[in-house]
Amino acid sequence: MRHLLLVFLLGVGISSLASAQSSMPPCGPAGDLPGELSANVDENSRCFEIRMYTAEPAEDGIGGIDNLHQRFREAEIGIFERLGAEIVAVWQRMDDPNTLVWMLGYRDRAHRLEVWDAFRTDAEWLELREEYPVPLSAEVYYMSATDYSPLK
Repeated sequence: MRHLLLVFLLGVGISSLASAQSSMPPCGPAGDLPGELSANVDENSRCFEIRMYTAEPAEDGIGGIDNLHQRFREAEIGIFERLGAEIVAVWQRMDDPNTLVWMLGYRDRAHRLEVWDAFRTDAEWLELREEYPVPLSAEVYYMSATDYSPLK
């Protein structure tokens, strides 16, 4: 029963993600942004995304930060790369060891939407999620590089 609930909650999170994408803030090159957001953004900036996942403690072998790291280690990073995202970096927070932070780069906002649409239905991801169910909370930030940033 607990496993079914986790699968349901993960499914709700994924479908909520789909509806949230349509209201996602803009990111990417200055030309793709509204005037009030583009003033300090580089004309060649990619769309960057920082995601912070805080894992619920493991219970009966389900969840926990170690399972989340294993999921990333085994295939999640590779899936995103195969779908065209750049994994800029993945970090372990030292002030909150249950939180994994990672940064992705995309050509622009449209590319980001394309990658995530493909990810949600990717067979390898669905299998991996089933093998390593990890209830978590997520904070997500979208960014564009400034015109003076060394990373664009």
